[in-house]
Amino acid sequence: MDVTIIIPNYNGKHFMQPCLDSLKQQSFTDFKIIVVDNASTDGSLAYMRELHPDIETIALSKNFGFSKAVNIGIRHADTPYVILLNNDTKVDSHYVEEMVKAIQSSRRIFSVSSKMIQMYHPTLIDSAGDLYTLIGWGVCRGTGRPVTNYTKSSSIFSACAGAAIYRRSVFEEIGYFDENHFAYLEDIDIGYRARIHGYKNIYCPTALVYHVGSGTSGSKYNSFKVKLSARNSIFLNYKNMPLLQLLLNFLPLLAGYCIKYLFFIKNGFGKDYRQGLIEGLRSVKQQKKVPFHFRHFTHYCHIEAELFINTFSYAKDWFSRKLSSER
Repeated sequence: MDVTIIIPNYNGKHFMQPCLDSLKQQSFTDFKIIVVDNASTDGSLAYMRELHPDIETIALSKNFGFSKAVNIGIRHADTPYVILLNNDTKVDSHYVEEMVKAIQSSRRIFSVSSKMIQMYHPTLIDSAGDLYTLIGWGVCRGTGRPVTNYTKSSSIFSACAGAAIYRRSVFEEIGYFDENHFAYLEDIDIGYRARIHGYKNIYCPTALVYHVGSGTSGSKYNSFKVKLSARNSIFLNYKNMPLLQLLLNFLPLLAGYCIKYLFFIKNGFGKDYRQGLIEGLRSVKQQKKVPFHFRHFTHYCHIEAELFINTFSYAKDWFSRKLSSER
């Protein structure tokens, strides 16, 4: 068996049937499914036991968050590859086949991100992989763009963990998802670590996934999500950037935090964002930094160049959308 599909679940019973039905229609069938339940209170466990007794379910004692749930699933798996799949998704019938083909194309590939499409607006992209920028912003490539875009395979900064495949053996080398993150930015963090170690993350345009989005948190912006993302952004930069890189990027990062703070003030979440940053700064020293090794120096240089390019690429895209909306 080549692949284990790990579905983290927290009170997502109403999403499970469409997701599992789509997995039954796969052209590639050499996989198994594990559902890791974060102490749901909506009857998810009873539902799985009654209607899907053939699917292995791991019941956790409390809600440990996304990172620990998927880590438990990854460690429990015994296949070369693992697919992490959000419960609020439906996958195309060739999804698993295309993901396996993509990751098998090179042993230096750590992860592959799928082409995620908005469930309720299927003419629009939800994500074509993640980018990271000098200003400390993670960017979902292609969000809101027509699905006719992003039709070619390409390198990305990191895979969106909502529907991605990973080479399981690499976790032993670079570490697993950071459980201190609980949720949010954990996929960029692990993708960053993989890049430091010289691995690649790529985008597969033929692996299609239809995604509700914010199925667990409930909305694009809410107090919990804003606060946690702000805190985790501090962790991400501190852990992955050596001191010299942090000093080099200090002004762009500061500008990024200021702009986001103003954005969230405007949208009613300024206090939550500020509290998240304060919590991150207070506990940052407790986070485990990625050890700097000179043999990775060229990887850091490539990453820095990509952060620079991604910043200007994002700015160009933002202004393009702004001009289009004003016409």
